[in-house]
Amino acid sequence: MWQVVFTADFASEHQWVAGRSWAYPNGGPTNPGDNKLDHLTDAPDHSRTGTFRATRRADGLWDTGLLTTEGSAEGFEVRTGDRLEARVRLPVGLGAWPAIWTWRDGDNEVDLFEYHPDNPDLLELTNHVRQAGEYVRDEAVRPGGLVDLGVTFGRRDVVWTLNDAPVFSDGRGVGRDWHAHLIVNLSVCAGRYHPPPDASATELSYTVESLVVRRPQTRPSV
Repeated sequence: MWQVVFTADFASEHQWVAGRSWAYPNGGPTNPGDNKLDHLTDAPDHSRTGTFRATRRADGLWDTGLLTTEGSAEGFEVRTGDRLEARVRLPVGLGAWPAIWTWRDGDNEVDLFEYHPDNPDLLELTNHVRQAGEYVRDEAVRPGGLVDLGVTFGRRDVVWTLNDAPVFSDGRGVGRDWHAHLIVNLSVCAGRYHPPPDASATELSYTVESLVVRRPQTRPSV
């Protein structure tokens, strides 16, 4: 049996902190070492509606929306055995780099997904805790497509689903005592690994229509 322990209200300042994260050097606002054009902003219209936006700046960077539970009043963390589920409308424009992921104390990262529209049918699924991952191609994955994504953070096995069907089981897991904060954001590619935005583009966006975390009522053994 599962119990819902977190339902995202992106407008809530009790749940989420906007525009800064210790996953970025010095908490942000930029992260050029990851080949990102991001300049994090806490402007509500870039994240608080559930539509995560990036808008071009005069200096060549992009104001980008990011929310994290790290440092929030609630301070919610996912933990071993939890299941994270999100319904996502994928972005269309080149250079968009959306992700939902976990982070704590410089590590503990598991990516529910990353996506780049130049690989239109491909999702990137990664367990950075124990170094496992997969590229998943599916006809449901496309620019502007609506997908239901899920990941279960098992002790010995992290399992991802796409539209309620299992698509990757890593056989590695996160360990018994793993826990981490949530991050939802839209980054912008600088061009080293994926194309940057078109020169004429001024805005990129994607939407997280829902996000919930479920927790087993008994401690998991897997």
